[in-house]
Amino acid sequence: MPVPRPERILIVGGGIAGLTAAIALRARGFEPELVERATAWRTVGAGIVIQPNALRLLERFGVASRVEASGAAVDRFQYLTPKGELLAEVGLHEFWGVSRFRGAIERGALQTALLSALDGACCRLGVGVKSLRQRQGAVSVGFDDGSSGEYDLMIGADGIGSTVRTLAIGEIAPRYCGQTAWRALAPIRREDAREVQFWLGSGCFLTIYPVSCTRTYLCAYADEPHPVHEPEKGRLARLRDRLASFGAPARTLAAALERDDQIHCAAIESIESPQWRNGRALLIGDAAHASSPMMGQGGCMAIEDAVVLAELLESSSTVDTALDAFTPRRRPRVDWVQAQSDATGKAMLLPVAVRDAAIRERGAQGFRDRYAPLLSAP
Repeated sequence: MPVPRPERILIVGGGIAGLTAAIALRARGFEPELVERATAWRTVGAGIVIQPNALRLLERFGVASRVEASGAAVDRFQYLTPKGELLAEVGLHEFWGVSRFRGAIERGALQTALLSALDGACCRLGVGVKSLRQRQGAVSVGFDDGSSGEYDLMIGADGIGSTVRTLAIGEIAPRYCGQTAWRALAPIRREDAREVQFWLGSGCFLTIYPVSCTRTYLCAYADEPHPVHEPEKGRLARLRDRLASFGAPARTLAAALERDDQIHCAAIESIESPQWRNGRALLIGDAAHASSPMMGQGGCMAIEDAVVLAELLESSSTVDTALDAFTPRRRPRVDWVQAQSDATGKAMLLPVAVRDAAIRERGAQGFRDRYAPLLSAP
């Protein structure tokens, strides 16, 4: 007999995708169980911009107001030379059609906002998935604490290194995108700073934006032909060296950092999985389609995935009907973001004179063209 409504839903992973899935499912009357392999709630990275395509969805669950209360307003997107010359600019309010935009936030504050909407949910920390077996429209899951369970639906929201993806779909190696990211939160904010900025150097470019009234996010993307391991010892000095050719704002942010462990380094990678579903196991967020961060849409796509899935599960006649509809609905939008993010990353690697001339001529219009498909609801 087809199962008209999944009573037993397992979410694996407590990041943006998993927490949003739990919130969206509970809002539609489901009672999912969430497991997270970390023994405490923690975040990776530093800052994030929840753009209006995702912020509008979070409004449905009362999360957007919490994000806006903790985050910072951003009005403009700018391309700048290393010395601060403006190459191109886009007004974000006008483009997105919003009267305000306070979606720039520390990742820890975003997690707090999502967790606050999960009061009473079934969450188990320190529990990972060890095995899965599918039979008769159900998934039998073995956990690494020795427990087990059987579910109508298993949602893999466990990130780029997804265990669920490996068990349900197969081994898929991440693809290196050509840059190493050096991320940090500087404990200062430039007065009246309300921009998301790309500072474009040679061999390195920066993303800078405020994330609260007292902190600024800084990420240096260093061009590397192959992934490079950056040991923690000496990171701060090496970051300051990389920023020596940039203008005062970038150097001031680096100067405000005090310790090597304030800087998170990681290779930029993406996941290009031809399959997001196997039976009653479904991947969402980075587990399905981790992307280069050049459009800043990774977290937004995860939020969209979660909300769309909850909507389909509530409105469809059976679980399989909902799952059958998920990939065709989500794939075109996600593929667009991945392709445009890759194209933007490659454009940053062009010779400086060529790149800067192109951005002066078409930077603002190129921004609008990239994001235009995301103005419509997912």
